[in-house]
Amino acid sequence: MKRILPVIVISQFFCTSLWFAGNAVVGDIVQQFHLSPNYMALLASVVQLGFIAGTLVFAVLSIADRFPPSRVFFVCAIIAAAINLATSINGIDITELMLFRFLTGFFIAGIYPVGMKIASDHYQQGLGRSLGFLVGALVLGTAFPHLLKYAMVALPWKYVIMATSLLSVTGGLAMLLLVPDGPHRQPGVKGSFTAFLSGFRNREFRVAAFGYFGHMWELYTFWVFVPVILTAYKARHAEAGFNVSLLSFVIISVGSIACVSGGIISQRIGVKITATIALSVSCTCCIISPLLLLNSSVPVLFLFLLVWSMAVIADSPLFSTLVARSAPIEAKGTALTIVNCIGFATTIISIQFISALKTEGNTAYIYTLLAIGPILGLIGLLTSPRPSPKGRVRSST
Repeated sequence: MKRILPVIVISQFFCTSLWFAGNAVVGDIVQQFHLSPNYMALLASVVQLGFIAGTLVFAVLSIADRFPPSRVFFVCAIIAAAINLATSINGIDITELMLFRFLTGFFIAGIYPVGMKIASDHYQQGLGRSLGFLVGALVLGTAFPHLLKYAMVALPWKYVIMATSLLSVTGGLAMLLLVPDGPHRQPGVKGSFTAFLSGFRNREFRVAAFGYFGHMWELYTFWVFVPVILTAYKARHAEAGFNVSLLSFVIISVGSIACVSGGIISQRIGVKITATIALSVSCTCCIISPLLLLNSSVPVLFLFLLVWSMAVIADSPLFSTLVARSAPIEAKGTALTIVNCIGFATTIISIQFISALKTEGNTAYIYTLLAIGPILGLIGLLTSPRPSPKGRVRSST
């Protein structure tokens, strides 16, 4: 039992490195295909769109509840790795590149939410802490391509793609061979066009889900634009000598510490309270961002982005915990999947919204609009009834 969580976490980390593999090398892709820099947002959004399509299909067919989730994870990890690898084939055009990124996102739908389903099947007690480790792995997986890009700066960008595909295969194999069905797994429902929405009849489920949607409005747009923020800062301050890829990795990856810490803290003060605090801090960061992004001190900028990065992700495993606990037992995997689907649809709107409105003149001010999501999420959290004693997470045994 003790080895189960580390294997799930490592597998999740390896497989989710596929997610931002394209963003880490987007500069090289733009140069090779002679594209506008605006393709950065499109390249990120097409993966999200694929993920949304995948989660919708997985939810309607109740894949994560009807079939052994470890096998679902393995199959999707292998297929996603192969499709990701296809983006490095010589001679592909931009349409094929976008299609491959879309399909990679589609099959990540069988990795990220299914990984949470597997964890919830193994850990009823201490679920918040377990999902904290799991989402922390997602954060590292998201940031890792930036580190690969920095480490492989002298090599063609395709090596980053190859490395992330190899990691995904390794993670899928580990999940298949080392993680059996959890003791709390329940027989799943058959595919239905309405069953996946059943959780929304529960008020606690709705509050948790809409809090998650508000959080997602901010999260992925922040991650996508971290390199843009740093590049714009270097353009204003020529003396700033940091490496954008390396600093992007550090800033994004530090969020993994916040995920783990948030899960541990939630054991003492409650999941909902901890999520509310984290969402409040990230909302504040959005609002005050112009003051810090225009500051001429690199250490001040770096510290601010670290705090923002930790706050923006700390509540993610906590919202997933609240959703998992309030979801119908027989459709838990499906409920987690559909909430992910809607949440990631929100990220596309947010990414494209910021990209469309951003100009050279408002580059330090545009990110205040990311506060829209957290504000709406906080309204739902703060106006809902207090959680029952079951809302607190106890230590796992």
